[in-house]
Amino acid sequence: MNFTVSFDIVGQVKAAIQAAFLPTLIALLRDPILLIRPHEVLRIIMAHVWRLYADAIDDNARPTKEKLLPANCYGVRVLHIGAGHGQTALYLDPTKVTKYVTLEPNTLMHPKIRITAAKNGFTEETGTLLILPYGAEKISLITSALGGAHAVDTLVSIFSLCSIPDPEQTLTAFVNDVLKPGGTLLFYEHVLSPREDVARWQRFWTPVWVYIMDGCRMDRPTHLWIENMDAWAEGSVWGKDDEPEEHLFWRRAGRFVKKDD
Repeated sequence: MNFTVSFDIVGQVKAAIQAAFLPTLIALLRDPILLIRPHEVLRIIMAHVWRLYADAIDDNARPTKEKLLPANCYGVRVLHIGAGHGQTALYLDPTKVTKYVTLEPNTLMHPKIRITAAKNGFTEETGTLLILPYGAEKISLITSALGGAHAVDTLVSIFSLCSIPDPEQTLTAFVNDVLKPGGTLLFYEHVLSPREDVARWQRFWTPVWVYIMDGCRMDRPTHLWIENMDAWAEGSVWGKDDEPEEHLFWRRAGRFVKKDD
């Protein structure tokens, strides 16, 4: 693998540290008890890092999102795993989606979700926006908040499955317990490269990246986990147009329809 590509991530790490260091330090000085709450510190870091990267990542992903989301998101509830700033709301057709449900455990991002979703008409006041402050692994809390199992018509993940705990188990629970029969799973994720030389560098950088990006791993074959689930009536996976093979954030998108019991 090209040496320059292998170390391209260094600049991103540096920018992330610069964006998060001072505001995180200020937060620690104001509330020293955070020193014994490392998960909260990581969420503070991620909130500031995401403020730096969110718009650029969305711009880069726009062609894929425009192909994936508007035509395939539909139903009473569209649930977005790891919503971040809620930019998926901007790709939804309000005439096809009754309620945009966001799953975002980092409450520091919730104000931005409200602002972004409102740009496309999804608000809490009108009952068209629901923000759930849970991690993806909290399946029982999620189903309870939705009024029961199999309450979601379309399940969406955009660069989120890289960071959920126990990913294979959590994915299985989402599909079995949250997504309704006949419902659709849509994803766009950076995944483990099939090229062993690229995969070695992904594994090399993951221990660094995981702490800066609140659990984000570069070495998960997420698309294969989804593809191999025995839950689908149909499905397809495709790549980002013109993406080089030598890429630490090798991406795959997919659409899968759950079997209708």
